[in-house]
Amino acid sequence: MRKVLILVFLLLLSSISLGQSILINGAGATFPYPLYSRWFYEFEKETGIKINYQSVGSGAGIQQIKARTVDFGATDAPLPGKDQGENGLIMIPTVIGAVVMIYNLPNINNLVLTRDLIADIYLGKVKNWNDPKIRAVNKDLNLPNMPIIVARRSDGSGTTAIFTNFLSTVSSEWKEKVGAGTSVNWPVGIGGKGNEGVAGIVKNTIGAIGYVELAYAKQNNLPYAKIRNKFGNVVDATFETIKSSAAFFKVPDDFAVYIVDAPGRNSYPITGYTFLLIPKEQKDLEKGKALVKFIRWAYEKGDKYAEELLYVPLPDNVKRLALKKLDLLTYQGKKIVDLLK
Repeated sequence: MRKVLILVFLLLLSSISLGQSILINGAGATFPYPLYSRWFYEFEKETGIKINYQSVGSGAGIQQIKARTVDFGATDAPLPGKDQGENGLIMIPTVIGAVVMIYNLPNINNLVLTRDLIADIYLGKVKNWNDPKIRAVNKDLNLPNMPIIVARRSDGSGTTAIFTNFLSTVSSEWKEKVGAGTSVNWPVGIGGKGNEGVAGIVKNTIGAIGYVELAYAKQNNLPYAKIRNKFGNVVDATFETIKSSAAFFKVPDDFAVYIVDAPGRNSYPITGYTFLLIPKEQKDLEKGKALVKFIRWAYEKGDKYAEELLYVPLPDNVKRLALKKLDLLTYQGKKIVDLLK
């Protein structure tokens, strides 16, 4: 009898251990990494489900989920609906963020750039900080006679996709000569891996300029430029101006949309959604359930953490569309949302 009780006890311990040992592996975008780190920590604390995330860039995240070497991929470069279907994936938006132009100029904290100037800097046409075009919009600043050191991504990047879509929208020359994508043939610049790499280059290089997600500028205490938007107003990247930009774009059923260069009076011009890519057919039921639980948790409880880090939570109508997409996740032909009930 004693042996039977011990066996039952060990089986109970084993089942408890298994219940707590769900491990989800994900990889991809660096754009949302500051937020995802916080979300995954809080989610594990509440549920016991651990999410291991590798911040390796959107390009790598897309490749890894297509190869099924991870449980989910993360990207800021939206995968078109056709590609989602061909690869057996659904794409779920998580939050909206901003790409900002960080710079390293001692004693200059109020730099203003125009949309055209950003394109000309990255085309290599504006090469010095005291160029007349920069001075024209910064008349109160004592800009140095110093070369502009351009920093950009060296890896496949959703942040790059957002940024180059913005450049292609505001500059016909950029669109024709370079184009948009997760990787492009840069006319100029020093490459850094991830948002972290670009932030590091700028932080350590006087005269440098680079593009990163807003949280990286905040974390590295780097100033970033205000930008004259399409309407003609000079705007900062704030919760309100990012939200204003997103409001001008309709979200399609496949969620594949870039939200750059919005026309609003108060719109910050370089913004984007970031997404999770999840296989429709799940091979592991418990992992499938955990992914659904996480997305529901993020939508219900994650907004406060997003706002703390200056990401903009999704509008309610977008959340409703995304939650409906979860109906497409199956395990052995059965809907995972039904198996959760």
